Amino acid sequence: RASDDPVAAVLSEAASNRMRRAETDQRSIESARTSLSQAESALGEAGDLIQDVRELLVKAGNATYGSAEYKNLAQEIEGLRERLLGVANRQDSAGRTLFGGLGGGAQPFAEVYGGGSAGVQFQGLRGQEAAGGNALPQTFDGNAVFMRVPAGNGIFTVDLASGNTGSVRTDIGSVSNPSALTGDAYQITFTDVGGGAFEYSITNTTTGTPVAGQSNVPYVAGAQVDFDGMRLQLSGTPQNGDSLNIQPATPTDIFQVMQDAVDALRGATGGQSAPLLQSLGRSLTEIDAGLDRVLAARSQAGEWLNRADSLDSLLADRQVDDEAERSRLEDLDLIKGISDFQNQQTGLQAAMAAYSQVQKLSLFQYVT
Repeated sequence: RASDDPVAAVLSEAASNRMRRAETDQRSIESARTSLSQAESALGEAGDLIQDVRELLVKAGNATYGSAEYKNLAQEIEGLRERLLGVANRQDSAGRTLFGGLGGGAQPFAEVYGGGSAGVQFQGLRGQEAAGGNALPQTFDGNAVFMRVPAGNGIFTVDLASGNTGSVRTDIGSVSNPSALTGDAYQITFTDVGGGAFEYSITNTTTGTPVAGQSNVPYVAGAQVDFDGMRLQLSGTPQNGDSLNIQPATPTDIFQVMQDAVDALRGATGGQSAPLLQSLGRSLTEIDAGLDRVLAARSQAGEWLNRADSLDSLLADRQVDDEAERSRLEDLDLIKGISDFQNQQTGLQAAMAAYSQVQKLSLFQYVT
């Protein structure tokens, strides 16, 4: 009874409450562990699908391929894209979307057709639950995993003008001086100066001004061009009026990257045309960036699963400690209890024997 030891009763109740909280936390961790295990498996499958797409893009670099081969590759990539979309919309055993972020629709990734918004859109709630002291997230922010792929090299993108007739193209580009970057758009225009020679000029299309030192520069295939913190390597043979457009990079998504590759392959007529090579080079870079994000998310899932094991072990140890404390406060010391019981039993037996002897006495027995 609490009245036997009020202090022990309070401490015992506190220990019992801690045990109940630990049991609740363990159930929550087990639920999170199940979801995280399924998310980790889904991310592994997504990584394999993206890797398969990359291998197909590398295969598309075969110079002997014609229109039929390119269309077959496009069809394979399109099938892998559909499978990846299914993985992104996968649910756990409890019916929760694995990549829905903080909530939203039953299918966080929806394919939209027509208009300027065509493509895959994220319809969940962006954001990621933070891991608590005894709690773990049960879903991933699918927007961060699949929809935030850096375009181009992550700083700028290079595209061939649609009206180009020559074979001029560039690599993906790089940053040579971060402090000199302007974030503006540029255009490189090629001019035929006769005798098979060409010159190029670079214009800042955001400000409408020529770039200093980059006007009427003789073009040499394979030469590097450095301006405003950016570096490009030009190759191929331009034609008069051909141009390259450089834009600040904005994030794309892995589904759009695959769709762009499909469109480029379906539009190829055979041979290694400049537009195809330019598109394949960009697609490969963006595919690698998307794969890195998926692998990073999978690594995070693995870390959380390790943390779940650690928390489960910690909570189990705490339960043992709380049970020992409650036992110390509530339970009987058997050795001391048996000793006290035997002492009281001996006293009771002695008292009963004395009482029975006294009860037999009477006045007549006393007189005689």
